[in-house]
Amino acid sequence: MSGQTRLLENRWDDSYAAKLDEPGKLLYRSNLLGADKRITNYGGGNTSAKVMEKDPLSGEKVRVMWVKGSGGDVGTIKLDGFATLYMDKLEALKGLYKGVEDEDRMVGFLPHCTFNLNPRAASIDTPLHGFVPYTHVDHMHPDAIIAIAASKNSKELTKQIFGDEIGWLPWRRPGFQLGLDLEAFVKANPNARGVVLESHGLFTWANDAKASYELTLQIINKAIDWFAGATEGKTIFGGAVAKSLPAAERRAVAARLMPEIRGRIGKAERKLGHFDDQDAVLEFVNSKNLKPLGALGTSCPDHFLRTKIRPLILDFDPAKPDVDAVIAVLDEALEEYRADYTRYYETCKHDNSPKMRDPNTVIFLVPGVGMLSFARDKATARIAGEFYVNAINVMRGASTVSEYQGLPEQEAFDIEYWLLEEAKLQRMPKPKSLAGQVAFVTGGAGGIGRATASRLMGEGACVVLADIDGGALEATRADFEKSFGKDAVRGVILDVTKEDAVLAAFAEACVEFGGVDILVSNAGIASSAPVEETTLAMWNKNIDILTTGYFLVSREAFRLFRRQKLGGNVVFVASKNGLASSPNASAYCTAKAAEIHLARCLALEGAEAGIRVNTVNPDAVLRGSKIWSGEWREQRAASSKIEVSDLEEHYRKRSMLKLNVFPEDIAEAIYFLASDASSKSTGNIINVDAGNAQSFTR
Repeated sequence: MSGQTRLLENRWDDSYAAKLDEPGKLLYRSNLLGADKRITNYGGGNTSAKVMEKDPLSGEKVRVMWVKGSGGDVGTIKLDGFATLYMDKLEALKGLYKGVEDEDRMVGFLPHCTFNLNPRAASIDTPLHGFVPYTHVDHMHPDAIIAIAASKNSKELTKQIFGDEIGWLPWRRPGFQLGLDLEAFVKANPNARGVVLESHGLFTWANDAKASYELTLQIINKAIDWFAGATEGKTIFGGAVAKSLPAAERRAVAARLMPEIRGRIGKAERKLGHFDDQDAVLEFVNSKNLKPLGALGTSCPDHFLRTKIRPLILDFDPAKPDVDAVIAVLDEALEEYRADYTRYYETCKHDNSPKMRDPNTVIFLVPGVGMLSFARDKATARIAGEFYVNAINVMRGASTVSEYQGLPEQEAFDIEYWLLEEAKLQRMPKPKSLAGQVAFVTGGAGGIGRATASRLMGEGACVVLADIDGGALEATRADFEKSFGKDAVRGVILDVTKEDAVLAAFAEACVEFGGVDILVSNAGIASSAPVEETTLAMWNKNIDILTTGYFLVSREAFRLFRRQKLGGNVVFVASKNGLASSPNASAYCTAKAAEIHLARCLALEGAEAGIRVNTVNPDAVLRGSKIWSGEWREQRAASSKIEVSDLEEHYRKRSMLKLNVFPEDIAEAIYFLASDASSKSTGNIINVDAGNAQSFTR
């Protein structure tokens, strides 16, 4: 319901499906449905199939239900993401059920129905699928259907649009009783092909996998088509009262606001941000009804579990864009939101409710600019934004053809603070050591940069790779996307000697992740020549990149750290040559020595704000290095009067420990200095050179 009238495309491939067994067809159908956010949101909805399987104990054929497991996502699920249950055991649970007060106890019986020792936990929706007497069942959260389900007269709209083909059931929290309600509906309405659940979503069923898939598309398309006609020519959200800023200006405002917000809501737990200014968002944030609709909260349970019950709308006038004015009242706005969330919790809580969670908002709406979302990791922040876009689409349709209604606060609370939901949260793995942090790595496409980024992402950080080599940067970013996912890494082309480019690169980091916590200043070059042959251009290039470049990125990092008020970490990658002089390398050694002293100066300036600055001094890191791939290798070999091919062995033998130094060794030292393991260290130098008496710091 984002204004698009494009119908869903049937993507079923008969030739591909013919090769699949029934569980394979279920997986195929699930992935097709989950690939389009208009059909269901990330992690929302579920699918199932009841098939005959060979019992591993008796060897006899038994009826088994495959159903999406707890916490899975139908768009990306694999076969091992489905729970499997004996249907006869699931049916037998009806004899144990004592009524709606028994819902939580019934979930505890689901593991007893497990088929073939499948470790995948069954979801709360399992009875909804199991008790529908059809082979294939789809439960989706399409925007077009929830727009009907969240309308004040949703029952009448359902009848008007679908006739007797699709039924309607009043709101009930998902669980055992809703499964029984569905079963009763199907028995009473044998010709119905599905049902709209008030404020929730769509259930459809069939006895064939392809038929089930096509039916789901058909019903959603019917709703999309109906809304296209019903909303044509009508004023949406009461009409526009604000005008969007140009795209570049929207991103600039987001870059200013996001670190300010992040610093204020991330003191107890670091948060990462996501910015969205798609047309559907802008239409909503610019509208007359933004505040009244936003205050009503979301309707579908999956929506507010991700987004909290309602957003925070910032008082920003794009006609007179004053970001400083918004920042000036940000503390007050956040305090008001936290106070209202506390009221919601205290009013609705039960004697056994879990303690109140983080009272800060997840979704920020900014007229003329877009939507900012924040969560403990980038993927969760992005997905929360996607869910709120779903909510916007629902409000768009419902408020245009009827009156939109969110879930009552008590119903919302009972789902948000459901003991089973709390148990799921408690089972989540402990966050990694750098979770919620953003690292900005210059020279990110080189050997040390790549190794460092990999080490930091492995500990949960998001990384902005900055490098002047666009081709190498893109290849590196693409490799990391495959290893760590698209949410973990971004790339920016950056010449660290250009002040405007540095400012723009940090602004990009703020828009993409919300801010920066760690700067790894690693961009480098190397040159070798006797002093009388050292040109001014060579001298200036070393100073520009290795000293001025380090100053520029550090200055911008400091500015950002102070705005966030979350502390910060700077790690310089200098060199053994910053401490130990070498012949025929005066420009390089001088620039590296300046780096080290700059780091000491910054450590003094940053300490009172919790900003730590430390240095790692590598030596002879040849493997994967762009510096060592050019003339520098030949020049250093000539300086040592050896063959180029013997250089790595020469450096190994020269070291006290008789070891080579690799990029991963430098990355380990950088990680240590960037992590809380070194929380009481600043102004320090770690030499990673396999031992060189000349570079001892004392």
